[in-house]
Amino acid sequence: MNTIHPIDNAALTALLTDHFTWMHRHPELSYEEFETTKRLRAILTAHGIRILDLPMKTGLVAEIGQGESERAQDSRVIALRADIDALPITEATGLPYASECPGKMHACGHDFHTTAVLGAALLLKEHESALPGTVRIVFQPAEEAPGGAKVVLDTGCLQDVTAMFGLHCSPRLDVGTVGITAGPLTASVDRFVITFRGRGTHAAHPEAGIDPIVCAASFIQAAQTIVSRNIEPFDAALVSITHIEAGNTWNVIPDTALVEGTARSMTAENRTLIKERLYALAEGIAAAHGATAAIDWYAGPPATNNTAHWAEVARDIAEAQHLTVIPAPPSLAGEDFAWYQETIPGCFVLVGTGPSIANHNPKFRIRTEALLPTVHFLATFVTQALSI
Repeated sequence: MNTIHPIDNAALTALLTDHFTWMHRHPELSYEEFETTKRLRAILTAHGIRILDLPMKTGLVAEIGQGESERAQDSRVIALRADIDALPITEATGLPYASECPGKMHACGHDFHTTAVLGAALLLKEHESALPGTVRIVFQPAEEAPGGAKVVLDTGCLQDVTAMFGLHCSPRLDVGTVGITAGPLTASVDRFVITFRGRGTHAAHPEAGIDPIVCAASFIQAAQTIVSRNIEPFDAALVSITHIEAGNTWNVIPDTALVEGTARSMTAENRTLIKERLYALAEGIAAAHGATAAIDWYAGPPATNNTAHWAEVARDIAEAQHLTVIPAPPSLAGEDFAWYQETIPGCFVLVGTGPSIANHNPKFRIRTEALLPTVHFLATFVTQALSI
């Protein structure tokens, strides 16, 4: 197996640590990653890595290996993706390189993803002349929005890509551990907003109106049967009600009641079923009470779907590099890498970054010693993928 080794491990480690701590100190929210993009562009340019001219306001796509004019007709193009945006969270880690931007934090580990993929790009550049194809390095904006994956796809820069790989840090796994699994790893993510409309009246005379709060309450109870009574018990799915709003005083039945929440599932079939049942329950309950239900559905990314072949390749490479390989713990969280996987085969892996409070928490933190082995793994993975 052709494993890539850096010319100077110490220098690479220093560069990675410097970039990681810079990113962590300077988090930028979705579609606002201007300084992050500027820094990445400068580092890539300084190392002679070509950057594609694409209509993207933030984020970028670079290319290593054979250019379009040099590529043989049967050579492969492999893509490696990192997300670069942060979250609207105030950091509480106490780290010496904590966020310098009030109300913003890299609480999901995108600083780690970006740094690891940057390191892999630098290693690949060192061996560019030996690469039997092309590697596209995608620094994607706005994963948290979500929607940044669609921005990249809309540029057309991935149309000739044979396979695509991505990663996510995991505070549930130790440094040196990689979670790899075939099939779905994260869930489809949909948001719904339902407005039950009745007829307002004095609370002392409910018979003169139609109470939308009763409709909302009935729906909230019934919504919990969508998964428990319609989905195969061994399948992972959920419907969560997260926001309820109605009325503004104690003695008036309002005209409307709002219910908002999210639906998650690991298969396209269950995703469709949940949506159909949610609509049927909301409209049926409203009708039974003489009210109406207006439903707004916001479809997010589908479930990730790792190709069995590429999951096996990832396992073989990780084991050859003496990493501990375990089945990736599945999650009903969402990941917009799944939009790439709708048309491009590939693999999305979890990389252990040491025990920590969960992602999206103000005290979430990463052990930087996870960077170097991750860089080695990613660089070798894409190199092998070009020749398999």
